[in-house]
Amino acid sequence: MSSPLYTIDILRLATSAPQPSVADPHGRGERRSPTCGSRIVAAVRLAADGTVEALSQEVQACAFGQASATLVARHAAGRSGAEIRGARSRVADWLAGRGEAGWPEFELLAPVVGKPARHAAVLLPFDALIAALEAAELSRSDAPTPR
Repeated sequence: MSSPLYTIDILRLATSAPQPSVADPHGRGERRSPTCGSRIVAAVRLAADGTVEALSQEVQACAFGQASATLVARHAAGRSGAEIRGARSRVADWLAGRGEAGWPEFELLAPVVGKPARHAAVLLPFDALIAALEAAELSRSDAPTPR
Protein backbone atom coordinates (compact mmCIF):
# COMPACT_ATOMS: atom_id res chain seq x y z
CA MET A 1 0.00 0.00 0.00
CA SER A 2 1.41 3.38 -0.95
CA SER A 3 1.44 6.39 1.33
CA PRO A 4 -0.85 9.33 0.54
CA LEU A 5 0.44 12.17 -1.61
CA TYR A 6 -1.30 14.88 0.39
CA THR A 7 -0.72 14.28 4.08
CA ILE A 8 -2.62 16.04 6.86
CA ASP A 9 0.46 18.20 7.48
CA ILE A 10 0.60 19.29 3.83
CA LEU A 11 -3.11 20.11 3.78
CA ARG A 12 -2.84 22.05 7.04
CA LEU A 13 0.04 24.09 5.64
CA ALA A 14 -1.82 24.66 2.39
CA THR A 15 -4.81 26.10 4.22
CA SER A 16 -2.94 28.15 6.82
CA ALA A 17 -1.30 30.83 4.73
CA PRO A 18 -3.00 34.06 5.79
CA GLN A 19 -0.41 36.72 5.12
CA PRO A 20 -1.25 40.37 5.46
CA SER A 21 -0.14 42.58 2.63
CA VAL A 22 3.13 44.43 3.06
CA ALA A 23 2.73 48.18 3.35
CA ASP A 24 5.03 50.05 0.95
CA PRO A 25 6.94 47.02 -0.34
CA HIS A 26 10.44 47.59 -1.64
CA GLY A 27 9.95 44.97 -4.34
CA ARG A 28 7.38 42.74 -5.98
CA GLY A 29 7.90 39.63 -8.03
CA GLU A 30 5.56 37.31 -9.86
CA ARG A 31 6.27 33.83 -11.09
CA ARG A 32 4.03 31.39 -12.92
CA SER A 33 4.61 27.70 -13.54
CA PRO A 34 4.17 26.87 -17.22
CA THR A 35 3.68 23.23 -16.22
CA CYS A 36 0.67 23.58 -13.93
CA GLY A 37 -0.39 27.23 -14.18
CA SER A 38 0.32 27.99 -10.53
CA ARG A 39 1.00 31.68 -9.88
CA ILE A 40 2.59 33.45 -6.93
CA VAL A 41 3.07 37.17 -6.44
CA ALA A 42 5.44 38.11 -3.62
CA ALA A 43 5.89 41.54 -2.08
CA VAL A 44 8.87 42.15 0.17
CA ARG A 45 10.03 44.86 2.52
CA LEU A 46 13.71 44.89 3.46
CA ALA A 47 15.31 45.82 6.75
CA ALA A 48 18.14 48.37 6.82
CA ASP A 49 20.69 45.53 6.57
CA GLY A 50 19.02 44.18 3.40
CA THR A 51 17.42 41.14 5.01
CA VAL A 52 13.74 40.33 4.62
CA GLU A 53 11.68 42.35 7.08
CA ALA A 54 8.22 41.39 5.78
CA LEU A 55 6.81 39.19 3.05
CA SER A 56 3.34 38.79 1.64
CA GLN A 57 2.21 36.44 -1.09
CA GLU A 58 -0.77 36.06 -3.38
CA VAL A 59 -0.90 32.33 -4.01
CA GLN A 60 -2.88 30.50 -6.67
CA ALA A 61 -1.35 27.05 -6.59
CA CYS A 62 -1.89 23.39 -5.81
CA ALA A 63 -1.63 22.12 -2.26
CA PHE A 64 2.13 21.60 -2.61
CA GLY A 65 2.63 25.16 -3.87
CA GLN A 66 0.45 26.55 -1.10
CA ALA A 67 2.21 24.51 1.58
CA SER A 68 5.63 25.54 0.27
CA ALA A 69 4.53 29.20 0.20
CA THR A 70 3.46 28.94 3.83
CA LEU A 71 6.85 27.56 4.85
CA VAL A 72 8.80 30.09 2.79
CA ALA A 73 6.82 32.96 4.32
CA ARG A 74 7.05 31.50 7.82
CA HIS A 75 10.86 31.44 7.74
CA ALA A 76 11.93 34.24 5.37
CA ALA A 77 12.18 37.08 7.89
CA GLY A 78 15.74 37.96 8.81
CA ARG A 79 17.27 36.15 5.84
CA SER A 80 19.38 37.78 3.16
CA GLY A 81 18.90 37.36 -0.56
CA ALA A 82 21.99 35.16 -0.69
CA GLU A 83 20.56 32.89 2.03
CA ILE A 84 17.26 32.59 0.19
CA ARG A 85 18.96 31.87 -3.14
CA GLY A 86 21.09 29.22 -1.43
CA ALA A 87 18.04 27.69 0.22
CA ARG A 88 16.26 27.49 -3.13
CA SER A 89 19.23 25.62 -4.56
CA ARG A 90 19.34 23.20 -1.61
CA VAL A 91 15.58 22.56 -1.85
CA ALA A 92 15.95 21.82 -5.58
CA ASP A 93 18.75 19.37 -4.77
CA TRP A 94 16.62 17.77 -2.04
CA LEU A 95 13.71 17.37 -4.46
CA ALA A 96 16.13 15.61 -6.82
CA GLY A 97 17.11 13.22 -4.03
CA ARG A 98 20.40 14.89 -3.12
CA GLY A 99 20.99 16.14 0.42
CA GLU A 100 18.81 17.81 3.00
CA ALA A 101 15.99 20.26 2.29
CA GLY A 102 17.89 23.23 3.70
CA TRP A 103 14.76 25.15 4.80
CA PRO A 104 12.92 24.73 8.12
CA GLU A 105 10.01 22.30 8.18
CA PHE A 106 10.38 21.25 4.54
CA GLU A 107 10.59 17.63 5.65
CA LEU A 108 6.79 17.91 5.94
CA LEU A 109 6.72 18.04 2.14
CA ALA A 110 8.66 14.78 1.76
CA PRO A 111 5.92 13.03 -0.30
CA VAL A 112 6.70 15.39 -3.19
CA VAL A 113 10.31 14.23 -3.51
CA GLY A 114 9.31 11.26 -5.65
CA LYS A 115 6.96 13.35 -7.80
CA PRO A 116 9.10 15.39 -10.26
CA ALA A 117 6.03 16.88 -11.93
CA ARG A 118 5.29 18.68 -8.64
CA HIS A 119 8.77 20.07 -7.99
CA ALA A 120 8.18 23.34 -9.87
CA ALA A 121 5.19 24.08 -7.62
CA VAL A 122 7.36 23.64 -4.52
CA LEU A 123 10.08 25.93 -5.89
CA LEU A 124 7.68 28.61 -7.12
CA PRO A 125 7.43 30.50 -3.78
CA PHE A 126 11.23 30.76 -3.68
CA ASP A 127 11.30 31.97 -7.27
CA ALA A 128 8.67 34.66 -6.62
CA LEU A 129 10.48 35.78 -3.46
CA ILE A 130 13.81 35.94 -5.30
CA ALA A 131 12.18 38.03 -8.05
CA ALA A 132 10.79 40.39 -5.37
CA LEU A 133 14.21 40.60 -3.72
CA GLU A 134 15.85 41.42 -7.05
CA ALA A 135 13.30 44.19 -7.63
CA ALA A 136 13.90 45.54 -4.11
CA GLU A 137 17.67 45.41 -4.51
CA LEU A 138 17.40 47.20 -7.85
CA SER A 139 15.15 49.92 -6.44
CA ARG A 140 17.55 50.44 -3.55
CA SER A 141 20.51 50.78 -5.89
CA ASP A 142 18.56 53.35 -7.94
CA ALA A 143 17.63 55.40 -4.86
CA PRO A 144 19.52 58.67 -4.41
CA THR A 145 22.12 58.56 -1.68
CA PRO A 146 21.55 60.91 1.27
CA ARG A 147 23.98 63.81 1.56
